[in-house]
Amino acid sequence: MLQKHRGELFLIAAAFLFSFNGIVSKLVLTSSLSALRLAQVRSTGSLIILFFIVFFRSREKLRTTKKEIPQLAIFGALGIAAVQLGYFIAISHMHVSIALIIEFTAPIWIVLWIKYVRKLFVPRDMWIAIFLAFFGLLFVAQVWKGQTLSTVGVIAATLDAFALSIYFLMGEKLSKTRDTESLTFYGFAFASLSWLILLPIWKFPFRVFSEKINLQGIFSHYDSYGWVLILWIVVFGTIIPYLLVVTGIKSLSASTSSVIGMLEPVLAGIIAWWWLGESWKPLQILGACFVITGILIADRARIKAH
Repeated sequence: MLQKHRGELFLIAAAFLFSFNGIVSKLVLTSSLSALRLAQVRSTGSLIILFFIVFFRSREKLRTTKKEIPQLAIFGALGIAAVQLGYFIAISHMHVSIALIIEFTAPIWIVLWIKYVRKLFVPRDMWIAIFLAFFGLLFVAQVWKGQTLSTVGVIAATLDAFALSIYFLMGEKLSKTRDTESLTFYGFAFASLSWLILLPIWKFPFRVFSEKINLQGIFSHYDSYGWVLILWIVVFGTIIPYLLVVTGIKSLSASTSSVIGMLEPVLAGIIAWWWLGESWKPLQILGACFVITGILIADRARIKAH
């Protein structure tokens, strides 16, 4: 049973780690570290650790061809770095919930690409699954609460959705010829290069590593050094979940994997309720049920298609 649903379990675990990472990142952002610098240190830290893992375990996996390099560059620069950049720009101009709703239109764009560009069959159940999951996210985000839209924010969030679509589609394509570890390594290599161009490393606020950061919520009586939280973000909030996602895409597909990824805002809300005491209303619970139902239907549609 577990082996049969290995891909789904990997993607659910990744969604949980990404969600938990959102809370830890929120704590780190109360320090001297900006959101963009946090994205940079995530990518660079992940690149360094992954390099040593791949180099000492099987360095031959680092070999690549000239034909692969442009595809790996797109995967890293657009699929990883641009997703983070678009998200941070979006949330700086409008509410986080609205930005997430627009970002998670990615499954819609993926399915449209598969149907109208690749000219492949898309099961009707997949459309139903995406509708249910997306409708559920509207409830989870409580979009009716008088949120204001920003032109810049909407554009950034839309581009973020396209970049996330590229991540899943390119991940599906490249994972057929590359192992999970080396693909993730090259993704972060090009993502780190992108951040290096945007944000010179010599201006990085290294003092954040020695800062004491309050853990807030139920752990408000405790502080942690910045380097501990950043190490957690790099290892458990970046490397492990990204490896899990690529492994999951290998077993499933870009469309199904992206729908399962819609579980992330739901889990983030649950963790924020437990840790930070944020409210979790009945309509949000209903929305979470819609998201989970959509994910189950999407997985069933994938099985039928195969």
